[in-house]
Amino acid sequence: MTFIGLQSLITIISHITFILITFWALQGLKTDSWIKKYHIQQARVLYMLLSIAIGYTVSSFFIDFILSSQNLVQLFN
Repeated sequence: MTFIGLQSLITIISHITFILITFWALQGLKTDSWIKKYHIQQARVLYMLLSIAIGYTVSSFFIDFILSSQNLVQLFN
């Protein structure tokens, strides 16, 4: 397996993991007062979109942070 293939696999796993964690965390919010009656489908879509947006952003931050930390070592060599 090439380095690019391995990096792609890690990135996909990271994104999916953080999206699932974000979805789980959003379920802890009390949003009953925000959702109109009989609009359950829109609320589910909103949860999914928020989970994807937040999870992707957090995952990208951690991946960039790890890569930057690895590149920082080159500064001292």
